[in-house]
Amino acid sequence: MDTFLQQLVNGVTLGSVYAIVALGYTMVYGIIQLINFAHGEVVMLGAMVAYSVIVALAGAGGALPPLAILAIATLTAIPVCMVVGYLLERVAYRPLRRAPRLAPLITAIGLSIVLQNIALIIWTRNPLPYPQVIATVPYRLTATPDGATITNVQIGIIGLSIVMMAGLLLLVYRTRFGVAMRAVAQNPQVAGLMGIDINRIISATFALGAALAAVAGVMDASYYGVAHYQMGFLLGLKAFSAAVLGGIGNLAGAMLGGLLMGMIEALGAGYVGELTNLCHLSGWSDALAQRCVNDPHLELFGSNYQDVFAFVVLILVLVFRPSGLLGERVSDRA
Repeated sequence: MDTFLQQLVNGVTLGSVYAIVALGYTMVYGIIQLINFAHGEVVMLGAMVAYSVIVALAGAGGALPPLAILAIATLTAIPVCMVVGYLLERVAYRPLRRAPRLAPLITAIGLSIVLQNIALIIWTRNPLPYPQVIATVPYRLTATPDGATITNVQIGIIGLSIVMMAGLLLLVYRTRFGVAMRAVAQNPQVAGLMGIDINRIISATFALGAALAAVAGVMDASYYGVAHYQMGFLLGLKAFSAAVLGGIGNLAGAMLGGLLMGMIEALGAGYVGELTNLCHLSGWSDALAQRCVNDPHLELFGSNYQDVFAFVVLILVLVFRPSGLLGERVSDRA
């Protein structure tokens, strides 16, 4: 029970990050039917920019509290990523809006590589230890000595994710801008005839998704304690898979898919990792049990192959429900 509760906490934390990134994918796809595969690199840029700000503020010897340092770093990364998101749409995607769908897809992959190499030049290829400005404080969830715990960092990530997701839903469904977004997503030609500036709405959607990506990058790097110029690739791939799992183009589906993706990963890694303990419980000889425990392939199976569990579930869902859990079957636009 302790293992299940601990992995559930880890999964919700990781799934919250996936959900925030998946919202960027699903908003862009919902409004212009484009898979922005460079979105993961925007997440990476947010983490890297915040890293530079944190290092600068911490090294300046000021008396700023840790939470203020992290807040300033995040608020600096957000406009940087918003500018990058706007430029991606304005320079690379807008000229290809009426091109065959394969053209913007290839462009997105190329932009992903370009952003990775820009980060490589600026921050080097070495993994950067992310400054832990906020001390980690664990809170015990069970009465047992080695029971499940949740840290203040995990609470902060989950709480901030809930606030951001709720704020996005309010923006989309309770504001004039949200009405314009939904109108453009429904039919851009008719929305333009109704006086909506289609280009402005699409650019703002990219910028909004990039803002969410910046916060997700800071949360992910702070949680794992490391940042790298390639960190956005796998994170973006998982978040895109989460969006597809929940139903691409559906905001609630992206949130649900992200949480499910995180929990499936955590539970799969946690329980398969328990295989190492079976060596001592199976009655084997001491030498054989020790060899089993020391086997790196078995010891690291749960963590190194955790991606397998999430993608296997994704494949199964798409086989039986191609539109995703909350997606709806719709006809292609004429």
